[in-house]
Amino acid sequence: MSGRQVVVTGATGFVGTAVLRHLADRYPQVVPRVLTRTPAPAAAGAVHRVGADLADPASLRGVCEGAVVLLSLASYVGPDADRCEAVNSAGTAALMAEARRAGVRRIVHLSTCAVYGPGPHRGAQAGELTPAPVSPASAGRLSGEAPVLDAGGLVLRAGLVLGRGDRWVVPALADAFRRVPAQWDGGAGLASFVDVDDLARLLAAFALGNGAAAGTTGVLHAHHPEPVRNRDLMHALAGHGVLPERPTADWPWSRCLEALAATPGWVSERQFTLLARDHWYRADAAWRLAGIAPGPGPLHRLGRAASWYRERGAVRPE
Repeated sequence: MSGRQVVVTGATGFVGTAVLRHLADRYPQVVPRVLTRTPAPAAAGAVHRVGADLADPASLRGVCEGAVVLLSLASYVGPDADRCEAVNSAGTAALMAEARRAGVRRIVHLSTCAVYGPGPHRGAQAGELTPAPVSPASAGRLSGEAPVLDAGGLVLRAGLVLGRGDRWVVPALADAFRRVPAQWDGGAGLASFVDVDDLARLLAAFALGNGAAAGTTGVLHAHHPEPVRNRDLMHALAGHGVLPERPTADWPWSRCLEALAATPGWVSERQFTLLARDHWYRADAAWRLAGIAPGPGPLHRLGRAASWYRERGAVRPE
């Protein structure tokens, strides 16, 4: 795996920048071919930049020429339904068509467990739940999975991603806690989380590894195998000075929703439910097939991103 044989989309995003850091550290002989819509900040390690836009299929012509691996990490997660369709669905389909035309042998595509829609979800394996996305972003990402699978690729559905660069998960928790200043229904909700650097390790292992990793296709969950309890996450964030200490009051779910609705903020009831109630999925298979250890878990990694989170607070994502 040398030269410019690995194509990476979404390399300037939250997960993509972590992947480039990992490739530079673990695979210094690889010079990724990075697709960017606009001039991008300097990346870790050597990269070869190519101007391309998933929303413009014509710009993708030739981007996979000579490549043996495609790491498909780009997505649009905003509310614009037309852009969700153009990037997440049609754009991914166009990229997969180009990868097939160029003879790319290994495709790893990052998706999300949000495609499953409203919970509660408790310990399902990949393939045991029927996806039911409720947002345009999630619907587009689910649609984009089909051409990946048709091309013989691997789809990795990740849970909630934490770490430096996270503009959604912890800021959303901060906004919700400001509006619902109590323990949420006992804080018992379990959710699947992964540290962004651990997710980068997993993506790289499937993209560049040997053995079982090299031949894995289909759909897998991609987060830490152990779910995180809400009260443990909130306590850990308070310990790093990201959130105030959680009060001892324990509000039932109905009161939590009433308080959320009564206080202005940007987190919706659907997003609050995703963060506070059971949404966890089994992910042991991904780490076993990749041949790497999942690490100690996202709570143990929070310290590395604490300053990032303290600076951002509850700022609404752009």
